[in-house]
Amino acid sequence: MQAFLKGGSSISTKPIKEKGAGTSGESKKPKLVPWVEKYRPKCIDEVAYQEEVVAVLKKSLQGADLPNLLFYGPPGTGKTSTILAASRELYGPDIYRQRVLELNASDERGIQVIREKVKTFAQLTVGGTRPDGKPCPPFKIIILDEADSMTSAAQAALRRTMEKESKTTRFCLICNYVSRIIEPLTSRCSKFRFKPLADRIQTQRIQDICEKENVTITNEALASLVDVAEGDLRKAITFLQSATRLTGGKEITDKIITEISGVVPKKTIDGVLSACHSGSFEKLEVVVKNLINEGHAATQLVNQLHDVIIEDEALTDKQKSVITEKLAEVDKCLADGADEYLQLISLCAVIMQQVTQNS
Repeated sequence: MQAFLKGGSSISTKPIKEKGAGTSGESKKPKLVPWVEKYRPKCIDEVAYQEEVVAVLKKSLQGADLPNLLFYGPPGTGKTSTILAASRELYGPDIYRQRVLELNASDERGIQVIREKVKTFAQLTVGGTRPDGKPCPPFKIIILDEADSMTSAAQAALRRTMEKESKTTRFCLICNYVSRIIEPLTSRCSKFRFKPLADRIQTQRIQDICEKENVTITNEALASLVDVAEGDLRKAITFLQSATRLTGGKEITDKIITEISGVVPKKTIDGVLSACHSGSFEKLEVVVKNLINEGHAATQLVNQLHDVIIEDEALTDKQKSVITEKLAEVDKCLADGADEYLQLISLCAVIMQQVTQNS
C-alpha cells in the first residue's frame, strides 16, 4: 500500500512541472490589450493638451512638494491617466503598488471604507528613497476616481483624514462634476479642469495609433471620428479599434465610422426637417416611424437636431428658443423613460409649427 502511494505521488508531481514549463513559454506571447490601455500615457510628457496640470506635476517630480489634487472635466480627457503616469514616475515600478491606493466607483467607498481602509493606508509612514537608490517623495498617494459618486457622509469622513494625515499622504480626487464634491473638500485641494481635447490633438493621436497598428483611414473618416468623439479621446480610440476589427484590415471609411458610433446620418436628419417644412402631419408621422424602425436612438437625434437648429439661419431667435426649450423637455422625458415615438412626434410637431410660421 505504501509503495502504491509513493508511486502515485511521484507520478502526480511530473505533470505539474511540465505544466509550469508550458505556462512560462506561453507568457512570452504578446498580451492582447485594448488600444485605450495600450496607448495610455506612461509618463507625464505623453499627456496631451493639459499644460497646467503637467507643469504642476513636473515640478513635483523635480522635488517640489505635491498638494492635494482635484481633477475634474469631461470623460476621456486624461484625468486618471495623468495621475497614474505621475505616480509611476515618482515611485518607479518596484514600490508603486505599496505607495499608491486607487479606489474607483466600482469599489465600495462608503463611510466605513473611508474610516477603515483609507485611514489605515494614510496612517502608514514611508521612506524617501526607492529600491534603485533614486530619491522619491516621503508620502503616499490615494487616488479616489469618480469621487462625485461618493456619498456626502463618506466625503465628510474623508475631510478629517485628509487634514490629519497631510504629513504622510496626498489625495487626488477625480470627478466629472465638481459641483457634486462638498465645499470643505474642494477648499483643501488644488483644482484643475481638464479641457475636452482639441480636434488637432485628437487627429494627431489617432494618426499615430493608425501608423503603429498599420491601419488605413480616409481623411473624411478621420474628421468624422474626431467630430463624433466630441473631445473624448477614449471614445475616439475605442471607435477606431472597433472599425478596424469590422473592416478586417481594409480602409476605414466615413460610412463605417457613422455606423459604429450610432450617429444619425445627415440624410436622415434632412429628411426629418424636410417633413417638418412640408406642413403635412401624415408625412411627419411616416418619417418618425421609419426613424424608430431603423433603430436610431432618440437621444442621439435630439442632440444632433439641437446643433442643426442652432446653426439654421432661416429661423429667428424667438423660433429657436421655442424649439430648444422643447428639445430640453424631450431630453428630460427620454431620460425618465418616456416613449421615444411619442416624444419625437411631439418635438417634430413643435418644429413644424415654428418653421411653417414664416411661409
